[in-house]
Amino acid sequence: MNRPTDFGDRFLVVRVPRDGPGGGLSMRVSRRTLAACMSMLLLILLFVVMSMTSGDYGIPLSDVARALTGQGDETLKMIVLEWRLPRALLAILLGAALGISGAIFQSLTRNPLGSPDIIGFSTGAHTGALVAMLVMSGGYYETATGALIGGMATAIAVYLLTYRQGVEGFRLIIVGIAIAAMLSAANVWMIRQAELQVAMSAAMWAAGSLNGLGWERLLPVGLALSLLAPSALALSRPLRQLELGDDAATASGVSPNHVRLLLAIVGVALIALATAAAGPIAFIALAAPQLARRSARTAGIALMPSALMGGLLLLAGDWAAQHALGFELPVGVMTFNIGGLYFIWLLTREGRK
Repeated sequence: MNRPTDFGDRFLVVRVPRDGPGGGLSMRVSRRTLAACMSMLLLILLFVVMSMTSGDYGIPLSDVARALTGQGDETLKMIVLEWRLPRALLAILLGAALGISGAIFQSLTRNPLGSPDIIGFSTGAHTGALVAMLVMSGGYYETATGALIGGMATAIAVYLLTYRQGVEGFRLIIVGIAIAAMLSAANVWMIRQAELQVAMSAAMWAAGSLNGLGWERLLPVGLALSLLAPSALALSRPLRQLELGDDAATASGVSPNHVRLLLAIVGVALIALATAAAGPIAFIALAAPQLARRSARTAGIALMPSALMGGLLLLAGDWAAQHALGFELPVGVMTFNIGGLYFIWLLTREGRK
């Protein structure tokens, strides 16, 4: 008697009935992926609670709950609602943006090193933001626009230098590393040429930090992410088909060049959003998709687990930067050190294959 093959995973089938000839919508959800996402959500909730209660001014969980419901004294509500809560929410949102951006480019290049950190798009966004800050003396929205333009210009330059009757992932990474090195040198030169006070402010921003960020920064970030994240999720199915190759994607009705362009725009916009809000936070976009893939044990890079893993990594990194060492560090310094160790491990692992 023949038995069905067991691939070690189970799926939940979700059906949404709909009147009319379409017959409704249906989708499959991997139970393993769902369990991994729920675990990451629980860990995010745990670190949010730790972020609310930890600090020089320790607050019991019961008082945090009172402040969240509008009770308690003004000092308590100011610390919880104006300082700690928006910072934790920003860490989640920016980490999710970095995770999705990394997942997009790693899937497009079919290489775990193909994150915007490595292929220069993050450095290009940093360059554009520095031009807006140092040359144009711009504020947040000017910096955000500069980061977006810098990231897009870098993406176009890398694409044009890489294109040889198509774009090959390894060549894209090599060209991106070279472009990133040149832009990093330009960034250092711009900071050295600026006035001392402006240069110190730009250098602090360049370390990547969530210090001093409140609701005035959270609201535009949330609005932008509410537009970009659904766009990325809507392109997730064509992205999966592109992983099969251009011929297979074309045969299934996908225009490879059109989809790549849309995905690149969304991915660069996400990395520019994070860079403009908190500075260049390194290695979240590199590590989050790979850690999410291993946690959910998916065959390829999945966007939703990558977003949750990115939010978890940045939130945990920010908590560790504030409290783990006994003195406060910019979160970019913490993620750079942790991500550097992960990068070495990943290079060693890929080199053995």
